[in-house]
Amino acid sequence: MSRLSIRGRLALVVAAALAVVLAAVGGFVYARVSVQLDKPISSELREHIQGRTRFLKRGEPIVRGSGPVGTQLLDGQGRMIERSVESPPQPLLTPAQARRTIRFGRLRAFESGDQRIEAATAPYNGRRLIIVASSSLAQREHALARLREQLIVGSLVGLLAATLAAYLIARRAFRPFETMRRQAAAISAAEPGGRLAVPGADDELTRLAGTLNDMLDRLERALAHERRFVAEASHELRTPLAVLRAELELARSRPRSREELAEALDSVAEETDRLTRLADDLLVLARADEGGVRDCTPLLAQELVETVATRFETRAAELRRRIEIDAPEDLCVSGDRSALHRALTNLVDNSLRYGAGTVSISARPDGGRVQLRVADRGPGFPLEFLPVAFERFSRATGERSPDGAGLGLALVNAVAVAHGGVAYAGNQAGGGAEVWLTLPRAELPAAPRPEATTVS
Repeated sequence: MSRLSIRGRLALVVAAALAVVLAAVGGFVYARVSVQLDKPISSELREHIQGRTRFLKRGEPIVRGSGPVGTQLLDGQGRMIERSVESPPQPLLTPAQARRTIRFGRLRAFESGDQRIEAATAPYNGRRLIIVASSSLAQREHALARLREQLIVGSLVGLLAATLAAYLIARRAFRPFETMRRQAAAISAAEPGGRLAVPGADDELTRLAGTLNDMLDRLERALAHERRFVAEASHELRTPLAVLRAELELARSRPRSREELAEALDSVAEETDRLTRLADDLLVLARADEGGVRDCTPLLAQELVETVATRFETRAAELRRRIEIDAPEDLCVSGDRSALHRALTNLVDNSLRYGAGTVSISARPDGGRVQLRVADRGPGFPLEFLPVAFERFSRATGERSPDGAGLGLALVNAVAVAHGGVAYAGNQAGGGAEVWLTLPRAELPAAPRPEATTVS
């Protein structure tokens, strides 16, 4: 059954349902016809009994061979007294049936062979006789047999015709689906621009085609995004690698002094750091794209921002700038420590690179969430950059143009989304850029109870 096509299965289901319906209708028709054929036979038997009863009540002498066709007169023991024409010479009732008839006054109709028999008692000259009426069922059985044949043949023919019609209708109905399947098979990653033909009718097939085309649009955008991501990531990785190779080849081209070698090594170390940062950012982005964070635990917001601020204290001092933190002691966030640390580190690094003045790192409760915010007093973001600030490899222009890979804000947004939050970027009213992300709030971890000491 599972190997059949949908068209075949649909045809079989229609055939099975129709077979049940035809069987029920045929049985009903057969039963109704049988009842209608029984009515005149039963009426005839009652008329014969009533006519014979009226004759006996008048007390007239019993004439041999008289009475309605197929009737008999029996005594109380079931012995034959008289019979009419076309009635068998033997009594139609057994002695037990005769006694039952005498006792109850009537014997309900029953069938014996090809005869239907009914009996009743009637008084005659001070005693009770049994009137037995019989009628042949041959014509009835012949009519019912013909009816059975016609019902069976007609049902089979109708069933076969309906099954074939159902298969042809299903085949025609599923033809657009087969066309859609071939169109979908022709769409590949090499040529993702193909779309399914949408039928003109407003039906389920049209809605399915529209939904699949919308899905193909999303997949094409995702594929273009991934291709762009891979191409730009390859370009960003190639640049420091090319610098590294150039520095090494230059250092090996001729004998160098200690100062020249130290300068070359410093350049190599700088490019290596750039490669490391880029690889780390790509790794965090890849993990975030997998559908969430790996290790989500309650974290103290104050401890998180203090850790980030401590990392940049020396660098800020060299730039003659300050880093301020503002976070309640009892505020907790639920998140991955490594991912959140990386996001805040990127924001503070950007503020020290491209901003000015004091860098502030704050954490504030926001209903059931926590807002982590990093701001500076520099020139801020160019307005045309804000709509694409969180896109990967997007770079601002002007005074705040970064020399990095353009992954910092994209990483922040990916971390926020992976935690079920969002990220925002904007400019402060008094000048300077600010970026914040919202995270789930967590309950403050309960302090461990001190263990009881036993004094001996």
